[in-house]
Amino acid sequence: MSETALPKDDVQPVIDAQVETPPPATEPRRGNGLAIVALLLGAAGVAMGGWGVWQVRHLQTNTQQQSGEVQALNDQAQSLKLNEQRLTERLAQLPSADELAERQRLVTQLQGDQQRLNQRLETVLGASRKDWRLAEAEHLLRLASLRLSALQDISSAQALVQGADEILREQNDPGSFAAREQVAKTLVALRSTAQPDRTGLFLRLGALRDQVIDLTELAPEYKDRGESLLGLTADGDGASRWAQWWDQVSRYIRIDFNADKNVRPLLAGQSLSQVRLALSLSLEQAQWAALNGQAAVYTQALAEARDVLKGNFNPDNPQSKVMLEQVAELSKEPVTVNTPDMAGTLSAVQGYLERRNVNAEESVKPFAKPAANAAQEATP
Repeated sequence: MSETALPKDDVQPVIDAQVETPPPATEPRRGNGLAIVALLLGAAGVAMGGWGVWQVRHLQTNTQQQSGEVQALNDQAQSLKLNEQRLTERLAQLPSADELAERQRLVTQLQGDQQRLNQRLETVLGASRKDWRLAEAEHLLRLASLRLSALQDISSAQALVQGADEILREQNDPGSFAAREQVAKTLVALRSTAQPDRTGLFLRLGALRDQVIDLTELAPEYKDRGESLLGLTADGDGASRWAQWWDQVSRYIRIDFNADKNVRPLLAGQSLSQVRLALSLSLEQAQWAALNGQAAVYTQALAEARDVLKGNFNPDNPQSKVMLEQVAELSKEPVTVNTPDMAGTLSAVQGYLERRNVNAEESVKPFAKPAANAAQEATP
């Protein structure tokens, strides 16, 4: 039964296949295609919609930007209008062409007047500077004359006169020839005059004053050596009562075999201090005279110091002898000089200054006349 059944089974599926399979095979394929087409159409629609939305937003953004730019342009147009109005107002306030030409002429005239005024000012200032320098030269000459008459300071006076000569040389004025000639003569006279060394004299006298305290040995003194005279007391085998008495008495007795010489009293204590003080004061007075150029006082003070040394101290003493020699040497040193007279030089420079001032006044007068004329023209 199985063998017979097998053919039936084989036949039936074939019939079923022939009858039922063709319709189902065509319907699913068409449905899938439509679905795919629909999906594609939907995706395309979505893409078109998104693109449209992006375009709309882009257009909105551009529209906003354009509106902002339009607003900025409007603002700029408003500011330009305001500037135009202001310029119009300023142009309305500006003068006319005739007024501008008149003002230009006035400015040109003012510049010319200013240039002339500057030239005059430079001329006046230059003249005033020269006048100041010449006044300085006169002042230097006055100082030099004062130094010569009061202190006899040759070196300082020479430096002052040299400065005045340099100022006159800077002027380069032929009219200053006479003044420069007198200044040159004064310079030659000052250079040929020897300057005394007053500072050196002052210091040397001060050194002598310091040595006055050391003058202790006075007139020659008798120095007891403990021996009797010529052995008169010797008595054979030894000292006797007579020898002892003679030794005691001989201490108070001096025998001077040169009695014809001047006998000076012995100084000690207060007397010696007074002599030293007198000698020191004489040397101090000589110092003052040396610094101030007082020749008479200087000579008198050294003479008094020499008299004190000779009258109270032993001239044979080496210390007092050296001091006497130094005092005699210092008394020969000059403390004053014959200074040249600067009255002629000062008068020559003052005369040159007066002539220069007169010439300057005459040269200024022509400049005053145009100024007066300009003032008269401006008054109408």
